[in-house]
Amino acid sequence: MNTGNGNSGDSKLDRIVADARSSRDEREQGYRERALRMYPWICGRCARTFTRANVQELTVHHRDHNHDNNPADGSNWELLCLYCHDNEHSRQLDGAWSGGDEVQDTAGATHKPFAALAGLLKDKD
Repeated sequence: MNTGNGNSGDSKLDRIVADARSSRDEREQGYRERALRMYPWICGRCARTFTRANVQELTVHHRDHNHDNNPADGSNWELLCLYCHDNEHSRQLDGAWSGGDEVQDTAGATHKPFAALAGLLKDKD
């Protein structure tokens, strides 16, 4: 139980948070550096190329969304620019929010816009 002004509890919590952030930063730095050495500096979605001047805008995306799954061969990584990485995570959140895991029974399109095309082309000849 805290006595006095409560600083010992606050400092313990601050230390725990700082340690967690530090270990996260170390982990990220490790796989980021390996991914940047392993793959060309090109966004896997929009194909934007990066140089040393702007490589900080290139991120490592975990394909299975598990940041602790970092195989040595890099098979769970994909280099994405900031914009494509944000888009990927937004799509995942949108899918989860809308129930994207559920299979929806929707009828396919029934209109066939080119059904009469052969007849129209035959008339032109």
